[in-house]
Amino acid sequence: MTTAALPILPAAVAGARTARPRWERPALAGLLIATAALLLWDLGASGYANSFYSAAVQAGSESWKAFFFGSSDAGNSITVDKPPAALWPMMLSVRLFGLGSWQILVPQALMGVATTGVLYASVRRQFGPGAALLSGAAFALTPVAALMFRFNNPDALLTLLLTVTVYCLLRALEGAHTRWLVWAGVAVGFAFLTKTLQAFVILPPLAVLYAVCAPTGLRRRLGQLLLAGGAMVVAGGWWVAVVELWPASSRPYIGGSQNNSFLELTLGYNGLGRINGNETGSVGGGGAAGPGGAGGGGRWGESGIDRLFSGNIGGQISWLLPAALVLLVAGLVITWRARRTTDSVDGMARAAFLAWGGSLLITAVVFSYMQGIFHEYYTVALAPFVAALIGMGVAVLWEERGSAVAAVALSGTLALTAVWSYVLLGRATGYLPWLRWAVLVGGLLAAVALPFAGRVGRRVLRATAGLGVVAALAGPFAYCMTTVSTGHTGSIVTAGPAVAGSRGGPGGMMGGPGGPGGFGDMPQGGRDGGQQPGGALPQGAVPPGQAGQGQGAQGAQSRGGMPGADGRGAERPGGFPGGMNGGMNGAGPGGRGGGAGGLLNGARVSTEAKAALTAGADSYTWAAAAIGSQNAASYQLASGVPVMPVGGFNGSDPSPTLEQFKEYVRDGRIHWFIGQGGTTTDVSEGGGRRGGGGPAGPGGGTSTEIENWVKATFKESTVGGATFYDLTAPTS
Repeated sequence: MTTAALPILPAAVAGARTARPRWERPALAGLLIATAALLLWDLGASGYANSFYSAAVQAGSESWKAFFFGSSDAGNSITVDKPPAALWPMMLSVRLFGLGSWQILVPQALMGVATTGVLYASVRRQFGPGAALLSGAAFALTPVAALMFRFNNPDALLTLLLTVTVYCLLRALEGAHTRWLVWAGVAVGFAFLTKTLQAFVILPPLAVLYAVCAPTGLRRRLGQLLLAGGAMVVAGGWWVAVVELWPASSRPYIGGSQNNSFLELTLGYNGLGRINGNETGSVGGGGAAGPGGAGGGGRWGESGIDRLFSGNIGGQISWLLPAALVLLVAGLVITWRARRTTDSVDGMARAAFLAWGGSLLITAVVFSYMQGIFHEYYTVALAPFVAALIGMGVAVLWEERGSAVAAVALSGTLALTAVWSYVLLGRATGYLPWLRWAVLVGGLLAAVALPFAGRVGRRVLRATAGLGVVAALAGPFAYCMTTVSTGHTGSIVTAGPAVAGSRGGPGGMMGGPGGPGGFGDMPQGGRDGGQQPGGALPQGAVPPGQAGQGQGAQGAQSRGGMPGADGRGAERPGGFPGGMNGGMNGAGPGGRGGGAGGLLNGARVSTEAKAALTAGADSYTWAAAAIGSQNAASYQLASGVPVMPVGGFNGSDPSPTLEQFKEYVRDGRIHWFIGQGGTTTDVSEGGGRRGGGGPAGPGGGTSTEIENWVKATFKESTVGGATFYDLTAPTS
């Protein structure tokens, strides 16, 4: 690669301000505005999105103690199963503007815009504004990014911080700047406080890259890395130190752990357990594989090199993934003769490929082979890495297109992308069949014409390139439009339309109908299985008091025009086809208690139940207790009063113990216990949690003990279709 290939690089490396073309600022403004419009469009349709986190946001907006610890309720009984950093922006928003869907989700959307901006700034420094715009557009139009930056899971902040980390590292490499390397460490530290050990996945390639390529002496390089490591420990460790030193009796229980320890949570359930599948207390109840899971991945799908390309996962992230891998190789080949250090144009270009490419490869390998809990939306962490490589690789090959090898590589990459888009679009039955063929034909035509278009004229060349870009991005754009046209609620969500054979299709995640304690087929995306602000539920969601009966259905196409969907089995005229509604379909034997509707999606709260919870609530620490965080969250969000989630997210955490619960009741701190319905499970016979309370685990017997004691001791009543026990009125 020659200096002329990247004409803005010499000035950029020297730190001088480069001349910007007239179109750059308007184009950047257009990119950011379009990204914001995409992420904010009909944002309120998702209601409280993941009620598990929304309840914690509500609690933190009312209690500073809950804010600090990330408690699920303002009574501070238990925390969520992640550190609280991702909750803090949402908590502050709700404190300022009140509780509501927009107040919770707008900070997430703004993180998406910020990620686009940081990605643009990073790619531009080495490859110019054209490449940066392409990277920004590729990121914004990644379906899983359009999903997760409109949702309230921690992955939005994590993705932003990982992007900032790579940006800061590349800035540090430009001149061995200690300050920028320290900032990279700070970003990783806060990423740890967002989603624990996932923040460290990209560290090995980045640390090695700096240690080898930074333009300074080896001793100084190692010293700088130690400083950055110290900054990372401080930024991510201060909160951990406070939690571990705080007396356990005066802080909430650490959700997701079995010993009330954040370190145990970090190294076990949220750490190595995700890699080897040994996740005590998880949705699968611990262990790497269940029925049908011998091939790897257990209940979370087959692991292997093709995992990110298969089933429904492919439509989330892999549209441009094959192209990114090809362009990574091409970029490294072109820049391979550069000097080791990054004090040259080609050296910085190669470092950029190694930074973004190394982050992509190591994250992709971890996702592909991890045996523990794996959800499709985790792949949003790959989105900025893929997008950066697309912009960078296309820019390098475009500048080198005079070479026959580079021209063939560029055309081949475009053809590969068109064919793969054709495959992905075909996985959703009946989904825009015309687009599938348009993408294939348009992409292949552009690929064939590209090497020769320059001989005809500049306008023809630009038109051909434009056709290629449109063909490459049309498929993910359609998936994004389907995603933003659909409300998403519950714990497991996916972008785009329903895909046959994926987790949530027939014979989906857990396979087979849900019985007591079992899991039924999961409708695509977990959409509309949760609660909207005000206590209402979307059409087709979980009926009152029946957390396990959400029935998913494939939306039918509308008559005339482009098919559309609202994610509830109905169609929006002029929209895009959506997927299935509901939460977890667990309507098998056992009815109310069966399935996992209360585990992964909340229950509908009736007006009568809301009135019962709010009556005299100020006299209690918790207006009620319910097994499982999603059930408790539904009642808490609807009523605005604290509801204790017995057993945490899965109902399997040993919090509170039976004796602690009895003490709370004796002290008059809990008014109601909200039952699960169905038959009682006797732990003396080895039973664990069932139905809405979550699977069995070491702590699962604790929640069952509490439920059995309540049923045997207090009066039962039906309130708005749900079973309530008045803990102030014993039967004898």
